[in-house]
Amino acid sequence: MKKNYSRRTFLKAGFLSSAVIIMNGCSPFAITTSRETISVVQNDLFPKAQELKINTSEYITLLLRHSRVSDEDKEFLKNGVKWLNETAVEMHKKIYTKLSQEKRQDVLNAISDTQWGESWMYNMMTYIFEAALGDPIYGGNNKEAGWKWLKFSGGMPRPTKAYL
Repeated sequence: MKKNYSRRTFLKAGFLSSAVIIMNGCSPFAITTSRETISVVQNDLFPKAQELKINTSEYITLLLRHSRVSDEDKEFLKNGVKWLNETAVEMHKKIYTKLSQEKRQDVLNAISDTQWGESWMYNMMTYIFEAALGDPIYGGNNKEAGWKWLKFSGGMPRPTKAYL
C-alpha cells in the first residue's frame, strides 16, 4: 500500500534534518541542523543520557511527527535552536556545536537568564526525561537503560505499538 504524503507531512518529518541558517548581522554566518544542535544540547543538559545510550534525538523526531504536538511547540523548538546558535555566535563567534564544553555551558547559562531560554531548556529537559524513562517501544530508552539506572520496572501491560 502506497502512502500519500502531503507537503505538510513532509515538512514536519524533515524538521530535525533541515538546515538552520545562523545570521551575524545581515549576512549568513553558519549553517547547522536542528538534530545536530539538539543532540549536543541534550548531552550537555543531561550527560547521563549519552552514557546510558538513550536516543533522545530519535525520540524528539517521533514527537515532532505527532499530531498532538502543536505547531507552536514545534516552531518554538526550531526557533530555540536558532536563538541558541545566535547567542553562541554573539558570545564566542562560533555556532553551539563547534564550541568547547565549557563555552557551551556559558551559552546555556546565558540563555537560562532569558524567558525564552528558560522555557526552551525546560522543554528540552522534559523531552530528555520522557526519552530516558518512557517505554523502550518509543525509541529513546534503549534496552530499558533509563529504567535500569533508576532500578525501575516498567508498568504492565506494556504497549505493543508506539502510540505517538
